[in-house]
Amino acid sequence: MQWKQGIFLPRWASLAHFGYGEPRFLFYPPASWMLGALLSAIFPWSIVAGVYIWLALTLAGLSMFVLARRWLGRRDAIFAAVFYAVNPYHLVIVYWRSSFAELLASCLLPMLLLFLVKIAQGERGTGALSLVLAAAWVTNIPAALMIHYSLTLLLLAFAWQQRSLRVLWAGAAAIVLGACLSSFYLLPAIYEQKWIDVAQAVSQGLRPQDNFLFIHTTDPDHDKFNRIISWVAILEIAATFAAAWAARKWRQANRTTWNALLVWALVCSALMFPVTALVWRLLPKLAFLQFPWRWLLCLSMILSMFVALGVRRWGMRIAVYAVALLVIATAWHGIQPPWWDSAADLREMQDNMSDGIGYEGVDEYTPTGADPSSIDKDAPIVSVEAPAQGRIQISRWGPESKSFIAEMSAAGELALRLFRYPAWQVEVNGHTVTTKSRPDTGQMLVPVEAGMNRVQLNFVRTWDRRLGGWMTALTVWLLVLWIVLARNRETQTA
Repeated sequence: MQWKQGIFLPRWASLAHFGYGEPRFLFYPPASWMLGALLSAIFPWSIVAGVYIWLALTLAGLSMFVLARRWLGRRDAIFAAVFYAVNPYHLVIVYWRSSFAELLASCLLPMLLLFLVKIAQGERGTGALSLVLAAAWVTNIPAALMIHYSLTLLLLAFAWQQRSLRVLWAGAAAIVLGACLSSFYLLPAIYEQKWIDVAQAVSQGLRPQDNFLFIHTTDPDHDKFNRIISWVAILEIAATFAAAWAARKWRQANRTTWNALLVWALVCSALMFPVTALVWRLLPKLAFLQFPWRWLLCLSMILSMFVALGVRRWGMRIAVYAVALLVIATAWHGIQPPWWDSAADLREMQDNMSDGIGYEGVDEYTPTGADPSSIDKDAPIVSVEAPAQGRIQISRWGPESKSFIAEMSAAGELALRLFRYPAWQVEVNGHTVTTKSRPDTGQMLVPVEAGMNRVQLNFVRTWDRRLGGWMTALTVWLLVLWIVLARNRETQTA
């Protein structure tokens, strides 16, 4: 809808909280929902999800193929790609979680390892690694946190084995470049967190301590899914270390990489258990992963590599995957079906969006001071606060631009069907005014004078968004210049 109105990069989700809105698009990384919007412009809505899943899994498989080809022949690399694309955790994402952004981010993990190995072996890869890190930030925040913590661990593993700081410096440069490249999104998302209730992202049920493997809570449905993911995790952990043992011959020629992968697998596995609760509390922002079993995203990539490298008999490869599918099928039929919303629920949501009624918002993106539980879903777009009286004429009510005329009998306030957020700039008769929030709901109150009032609201670009955009543009320019100069040096040397 916003693309049709000329808004290329939406910021305000106008239909959230049944029309009161939320700044979801400022905080949820844009890659996945922009891709979904693009697909919906090409394909019918009924198949968009399927096309997105196919595309994400295909990208994951292709990236694994590129990584595996560094050590394996074409046939074995194809097996590694297929195994990774449809590994058990990916199936859980597809059939239970529908976390499409996390699924899309899975294609970045093989590239992370590939470029890091290149750097460790003296090849160029810092620029490419920075692109992977930037892509992680704009795809999925939990995946980006896992990728950056994994990168730090792998950098330390390679540097310690090589007794050299060169890898650390290259990795640090890639981290800084990646952050600068993604600053058009990252800087506003960091700065404007103070304007939303971000702490709700780690509220009860979403905290790490509520989601360790085989944990028990007071929510039976929560525990059912936890049992499913716990058994999938145990299967993957066991299979990973068995495959690592089988790949010990490959270790003879690739000791540094094998050791780094094993350490990575050990840390990913340990972080899923309650014994690491203190680590989850101490490491910066790690709690925002919410679910410790999310480390299966990384472990699945390690598993696919070790299986492809160590299990060379096709019968054993098929057996490993068959056991994985058996666990999924057993959970599907014996513990919890894949989806809990009915087709009628989804149709109702689609109808509400088409009719402009809206949908429920997300707690962690709710503007500070707003209370979605107290809103009137049937409230008019603009109403006059008592005791004043007036007549309202709506001229435009778009996602990021709204205008109307209020003819008032006396000075007063107008209550808008809109949550107050600092990025909303309000002008009355051409003069910027300071708005307030209604105490019980948090909706915006606009002061007006007696007589005719022309009110204009615009969701403006705050300084952090402008600075972030310029930082991204400058970093892109510097990176291109760096690549051109490096190629010129190579040409002159040759």
